[in-house]
Amino acid sequence: MLPWTRLATAPIPGGDELRLMQRGAEFSIRLGANELMNSRLGGSEEALATLACKKLDGRRQPRVLIGGLGMGFTLRAALAVFGNDAAIEVAELVPEVIDWGRGPMAELFGDCLDDPRVSIVARDVGELIHAAANGYDAILLDVDNGPQGLSRKSNDRLYDAAGLAAAHAALRDGGVLALWSSGPDDDFTRRLRRTNFAVNEVPVRAVGKRNGSRHWIWLAVRS
Repeated sequence: MLPWTRLATAPIPGGDELRLMQRGAEFSIRLGANELMNSRLGGSEEALATLACKKLDGRRQPRVLIGGLGMGFTLRAALAVFGNDAAIEVAELVPEVIDWGRGPMAELFGDCLDDPRVSIVARDVGELIHAAANGYDAILLDVDNGPQGLSRKSNDRLYDAAGLAAAHAALRDGGVLALWSSGPDDDFTRRLRRTNFAVNEVPVRAVGKRNGSRHWIWLAVRS
């Protein structure tokens, strides 16, 4: 089996260091001992966009915020399902990750970063959420491995009561907050419901519909 090669590293503001690894045509982004994403395993990240879109039920000119660029799985799926009238903003905290999408992983990303519907900003997604008031139809979060601050401790503010209240305020009526996780979290589900979200919890597979590890997506609709 081919060995892994480290292509690049990138510091996380206020956190640890990301490592971009490659083995043949396969890429991996890692944080310490944790693999955050792998280019062979994007099915659940794609589902984050497709399931959120279904909740919006054909809403015209949707404005979508994606927290975390990663390997672009959620972005590419969003471009496919939200339609030509969508405006999709991607907040990526680590500028080097954006560079990796245009550099070593350019073939994986294709032309999605240059799609006219897309704007990429090197900012904390929490800042954009707190600055918005009824500004988004969908907020898609995939910045940690679940509703805890894995990549950096300050990300906990996205998932606590105040952070969820900010997300609720940032959404338009009927808008959806969707969050990817490596597993379930009953406490987080209860926090969502206490913040006046109508919540669905959906188990999904990492590869397609039936294969790979089981991951978890929360779909929380502002009623």
